[in-house]
Amino acid sequence: MSLTLTTPHTPAPTATATLAPREQEALRHIAAGRTYLQTARTMGLSKHTVDAYLRRIRAKLGINTTAEMTRLAVSLGL
Repeated sequence: MSLTLTTPHTPAPTATATLAPREQEALRHIAAGRTYLQTARTMGLSKHTVDAYLRRIRAKLGINTTAEMTRLAVSLGL
């Protein structure tokens, strides 16, 4: 069995330009360590809406995990 190392995803400088303001806000909350429910309550949304925002972020930016989303948010200064 062999292991293959891959380079981490590096966000494009225009990553924030592709995200809607509410998606950026949801990303900021999740990167701060809040749960979907805490994020939803803070933003005045349902937990399902927050989940939809985060799924769209993953699809738009080609990322798969919360860790990658957090790394992205930090690198973008969110």
